[in-house]
Amino acid sequence: MSAEAVFDDLILELAPAGAVGGKMFGARAITLQKKAFACLQGDRIALKLGDGSSAHSTALALPGAELWDPSGQHRPFKDWVAIPFGESAPTPDTTTDLATAALSFLASTLA
Repeated sequence: MSAEAVFDDLILELAPAGAVGGKMFGARAITLQKKAFACLQGDRIALKLGDGSSAHSTALALPGAELWDPSGQHRPFKDWVAIPFGESAPTPDTTTDLATAALSFLASTLA
């Protein structure tokens, strides 16, 4: 499944929790209260999981995953992990779990 198709599914799955599709960082995003917690960039989905969280560590352990550098200028965002959706894409359940963790992380910072 392509990153775009997975991203579209995530928007639908997370909508009941208040998440909406939009744009941030020049890319498609999923936001909560106008703050992004997921972005689509090519064949990767970047999630704001919180540096040091168990979800952050889980995401970084996925094949090809890395800290997200949206500018490409070697300035990665430490709270964000970019997950590739090529040959070794994570399972849909893993992706949903990580996106839910990103939503929860953002919600905790807004409280």
